[in-house]
Amino acid sequence: MVSFSSYKGILSAVSLSMVSLFSSAQEVTAAHETFPQCIDRLQQRALAGGVSQATTNNVLAKIELMPRLLEYDRNQPEFVQTFTGYFSKRVTNWRIDKGREKFAEHREFLAKLTQEYGVPAHYLMAFWGLETNFGNYKGKIPTLRALTTLACDQRRSNYFSSELVKALLLLERENLEPEQMVGSWAGAMGHTQFMPSAYLKYSRDGDGDGKIDLWNSEQDALASAANFLKNLGWKAGFRWGREVQLPEEFNYQLAGKSHPKSLSFWNDQQVTQVSGQSLGNSDIKSALLIPAGYTGSAFLVYSNFDVILRWNNSEYYGIAVGHLADRIAGKETLSKPLPDLPKYTLLELQKFQEKLNELGFEVGKADGILGPATRKGIRGFQVSAGLIADGYPSTETVKKALQSGENGSQNSL
Repeated sequence: MVSFSSYKGILSAVSLSMVSLFSSAQEVTAAHETFPQCIDRLQQRALAGGVSQATTNNVLAKIELMPRLLEYDRNQPEFVQTFTGYFSKRVTNWRIDKGREKFAEHREFLAKLTQEYGVPAHYLMAFWGLETNFGNYKGKIPTLRALTTLACDQRRSNYFSSELVKALLLLERENLEPEQMVGSWAGAMGHTQFMPSAYLKYSRDGDGDGKIDLWNSEQDALASAANFLKNLGWKAGFRWGREVQLPEEFNYQLAGKSHPKSLSFWNDQQVTQVSGQSLGNSDIKSALLIPAGYTGSAFLVYSNFDVILRWNNSEYYGIAVGHLADRIAGKETLSKPLPDLPKYTLLELQKFQEKLNELGFEVGKADGILGPATRKGIRGFQVSAGLIADGYPSTETVKKALQSGENGSQNSL
């Protein structure tokens, strides 16, 4: 994602005190540096990256640590996010109504953007709505202090060091004052939460005033979002995906982002539109996602869905953007109610993943993240256990897996 929200979501809460993070500016930081040593390193990197000596001396050299940001970086939600919980909090009536209101307000300008960049306006509204509630909350944390603090922390020092240099170049290019640059704790800025590298490369002057201000100009932000999506590979004239209906005896092992098939193939499998109409015969590739298990909605997603994931690499986010865009454009809500799903802690899901690996259904590292590898492993186990192989960790699936082998009943798995 342009913002750092790709790192949010299904990770564990880790209790870290401020004292254990930074007791003073002399605390050891990246590569066992003190903070002054880190500033020296960042100054050299900034100069090598094209930042002026004046900016490195008058801005970077004077930046102070923000130790509390490291708590934000490490203290993540304890519970694994379900699709129902994620989706219901993001695709709301307020966002749909506000998106339509903003669409109407910028209608003429948005039409020009669609013509120039090929990205339909309702998608721009959806991204804007999910990122900052249409500019209602853009973040208030000083960007340069945030990026410097994270650059001096060894966990992702190189990434944030690079973003800091880009932020300083941006400050110079747009003649900004450091206090003007505010945003998220991870350095994302403006209406559409661009990281400095994206701001520097993809932002555009939408309102024609000779400068690019993603904090205060809605037209600059929308033009920049359209340009960014085009450069990520958005295909004009194609949708993100759609909700579909599956037949009663559907083979759920066909699901997953790694198994794209032609629409003709899905049509042959008796997958239909929600209305019951045929998908038709076409070579267009699409993958089937079942984010909430077989009791919830199923979605066919196309290549533009992959573009959405390049903004934020989360299938939940991609579906939320796509459906919110559809709703803003006047389409109906999902055909199925959001199911009531079991809520797992990170440790519970990690234990389940470890068990799947033990049973021979490889899911990779037991990290508590319900990603494509874990869903594939779950489907494999579900087939062996005679369950509906939808790849979702239902209560029954998890219980059966954890009990496997305990009494010798499923030692063959």
